[in-house]
Amino acid sequence: MSTQDPDPYLTPGLDSHRTLPVGETPPVEGSISGISRPEPPEVRRAWGVWLAVLIVLLAVTVSVMLIGMVIALSS
Repeated sequence: MSTQDPDPYLTPGLDSHRTLPVGETPPVEGSISGISRPEPPEVRRAWGVWLAVLIVLLAVTVSVMLIGMVIALSS
């Protein structure tokens, strides 16, 4: 296991100026475990049942009106 902050003088792949040459992969960065702050509670129901019923009723109403217009125009 490597250290989180490796010594730049011991890092393999560095040139004489202590920089990485083009195409060289830098050493792996350390990771952060956990979260920084608590997450908000999950939303249980973003859309209420009443809103879904309203949308379905609106769609049925528009469909009935369109069918009525087709029947009226065809006679």
